[in-house]
Amino acid sequence: MALLDILAYPEKYLKKTAKPVMNIDGALQKTIDDMIETMYEAPGIGLASIQVGYDKSVIVYDPSYGEDRKALTVLLNPKIIETHGETVSENEGCLSVPDFRSDVKRAASLLVEALDREGKPLQIEAKEYLAIILQHEIDHLNGILFIDRVSALKRELYKRRIIKQLKQDDK
Repeated sequence: MALLDILAYPEKYLKKTAKPVMNIDGALQKTIDDMIETMYEAPGIGLASIQVGYDKSVIVYDPSYGEDRKALTVLLNPKIIETHGETVSENEGCLSVPDFRSDVKRAASLLVEALDREGKPLQIEAKEYLAIILQHEIDHLNGILFIDRVSALKRELYKRRIIKQLKQDDK
């Protein structure tokens, strides 16, 4: 297994829309294993393929932060089928948007359809924390970052800080 580079904002690749997984082969399984290792090493609770420069629709997540590896889930081609209610994800963060956290409006519960890593169809009914994780990671597959869901003012302040930081790094 190899650790992958996690792309960080303002990398343009993060705005890409992932293509559906059409072929489940050894190369895909290796990418999934590398994504899992990268997520745990970061450390994070979820990682979408777009975040590591892979353009197929794959997410990995573990709401236990790696404490219970049985909670690790791999989804191929996940789609949100239904949403219900509204909640605020407090202090949401992202591996691709370092050093920024914010409250984000999300659906309170949802139904997701996907394939597991062997290609078997599955449905996940999620609420609360798991619903937030799934929405966050599926957003990545659609080229949406969580900062796209915060106020324009907060987003602009973060952008300015990052641009300033990048200019200082170039010196």
